[in-house]
Amino acid sequence: MSQIEFTESFCRFESMLFSFACHLTKNEEEAQDLLQDTAYKAFKYRSMYKPHTNLRAWLMTIMRNTFINNYRQKKRRQTLNDHTNNNYFLNSGDRTAFNGGESVVTMKELTKLVDGLEDWLKVPFMMHYQGFKYDEIATELDIPLGTVKSRIFFARKKLQQGLKGMYQSRNLNELLN
Repeated sequence: MSQIEFTESFCRFESMLFSFACHLTKNEEEAQDLLQDTAYKAFKYRSMYKPHTNLRAWLMTIMRNTFINNYRQKKRRQTLNDHTNNNYFLNSGDRTAFNGGESVVTMKELTKLVDGLEDWLKVPFMMHYQGFKYDEIATELDIPLGTVKSRIFFARKKLQQGLKGMYQSRNLNELLN
């Protein structure tokens, strides 16, 4: 199936996919995002579609799986594991406690570490931190998507190493000084 045929076929199902997205998300804006993610994945993995099979079912499966993955990711971010003997799961939800002392120190230290990164790592990392998606960063910086992902990965690794170096002590004298 050519790109044009695939695009035309996708367009035929777009309104049906949007209705399905609204049914899943119960929110029109989230449904638009889900439809966009589905379209991106469908066109990205177009070569995996087997011609003369049910395109509608293939697209709906992509959408459903994307929705489930996003839902699980949101849930994982909101659940904290309490390591006491009873191992309760705490759902942080909207209630979070603010500790200004630790967060200010940590943010100053993190900012210092981020500022110490080379520009080729810092720029994509900061864009991702500010909420840009990988493909938006790739478009903005005019670099391949894989390069964006690897640069963000390497920036995270350098930041982790920097934090580890800040807080890791080799002996008791370092802790006392």
